[in-house]
Amino acid sequence: MLGTGAGLAAATPAGAAGVGYVRLAHLSPDTPEVDVYLDDLSGPADTQVFKAVGYGVMSAYLPLPAGRYAVSMRQKGAAAATPPVLTTDVTVATGQAYTVAGVGRYADLGLRILEDDISAPAEGRSKVRVVQASVRAPVLNVGSASGATIADGVQFATTTDYREVEAGDWQVRLQPSGGDPTTAKCTMAAGGVYSLIVLDAKSGGLTTELREDARGGVVVPAGGVDTGAGGAAGGPVPYPIMVTGLVGVLVAAFAAAGLVALRRRTVLAREGSGPAV
Repeated sequence: MLGTGAGLAAATPAGAAGVGYVRLAHLSPDTPEVDVYLDDLSGPADTQVFKAVGYGVMSAYLPLPAGRYAVSMRQKGAAAATPPVLTTDVTVATGQAYTVAGVGRYADLGLRILEDDISAPAEGRSKVRVVQASVRAPVLNVGSASGATIADGVQFATTTDYREVEAGDWQVRLQPSGGDPTTAKCTMAAGGVYSLIVLDAKSGGLTTELREDARGGVVVPAGGVDTGAGGAAGGPVPYPIMVTGLVGVLVAAFAAAGLVALRRRTVLAREGSGPAV
């Protein structure tokens, strides 16, 4: 089952004055839950804390004033004064959207910043990308049961560029290299922009989350799309709504725990467009 996301009550215009959008994602299959900290580096010291965030969660978009922010991860339950395991900065521009994701295996965990292309597709079309977070399918072809291609050779811990596709009902086919396919039913609306997240299912095999990033150039804060997955799929556990600080919204993400807290700050470079989560 493709899950739904909790978030803001209404969609927000992408060009809202002085506002950009950030969401967080935990995409490391073998990494335990972590506590995530979001700090505003451009204004008053305002820290938001999100506890026990686990694999398979992608938050709703959080609208933030344009500026610079730090996203940090600490071991679940660690004191706020503990040096973070990983941290990165993201500069939020007005009208732009970003996904900050914990990716890779536990042994080489990293934070990546994706610049989400929320611009509208051509009239009558949809736009979709694949976020590959399944270690069980290190290389994956994604398309429809009828043969249409979304992306080929998608490697673990990478994200494809957005691709325009026909709007409507899809029977998405996930074909691992040398493995059995998994299918998932989903609907992509005309004018919609989507992220198709591929995950390791708890019960074995693969599962998927289809997230609606935007529609008609307007951010969709809640993001979740109800749909069904076949084969050995089984959806991740939903993350509860969290109300913290100035913003009442679900923000969840990342991966790490069980690591010795680093005393040096690890800042990973921002990733632009292209095939990296």
